Amino acid sequence: MMKFYFSPGSVSLAAHIALVEADAKFEAIRIDFATEQQRSERYLSINPKGRVPALVMDAGVLTETPAILMYIATVYSRAKLVPFDDPFAVAKVNAFLSYLASTVHVAHAHGGRGPRWASKQSSFDDMKAKVPQTMRECFLFIEEELVVGPWVMGEQYSICDAYLLTISRWLEGDGVERSDFVKVDRHAALMREREPVRRAWEAHFDAPMP
Repeated sequence: MMKFYFSPGSVSLAAHIALVEADAKFEAIRIDFATEQQRSERYLSINPKGRVPALVMDAGVLTETPAILMYIATVYSRAKLVPFDDPFAVAKVNAFLSYLASTVHVAHAHGGRGPRWASKQSSFDDMKAKVPQTMRECFLFIEEELVVGPWVMGEQYSICDAYLLTISRWLEGDGVERSDFVKVDRHAALMREREPVRRAWEAHFDAPMP
């Protein structure tokens, strides 16, 4: 059975949702960031990056959200989490995942992970002050250019939707008003109606989905 390492509130929620949507058999193992469990010798032997998510299976260990999401969609193709019959649509899925991982997540991380890129408190403060602007710009682009509606890819639900819900949760904490993002808010409401999403959320946070 696969082992899925996650931490509540982190980006690992996206893969958690995809696993439940795919009806995959897995053991979910919580990593406590508050006690720096991600830096423990045991966890670093699984994922030397000291981050989540990590998916452990017979073939090896997968890290990085886009890779894990695409693996789940490929192995559990019956769940139709990626439109594999359309090569251009598959590329669009990969483009969306890449944008969230390489641009939006990084913009968010500047708020609390400044030491990854700088060493002075003044630099940390400057990066944090910029987060509301950069995150708002990212989500305006998502709203206007990337979300077709009702789902990210249009009529077909996909792994993109789990990833978007996960990252859109961070907006309020990043000082961004959600009211400008009608499609993104509508998308979140639709996600709350999906039974697998609610089950994944409850397992992830050990609490009902609001």
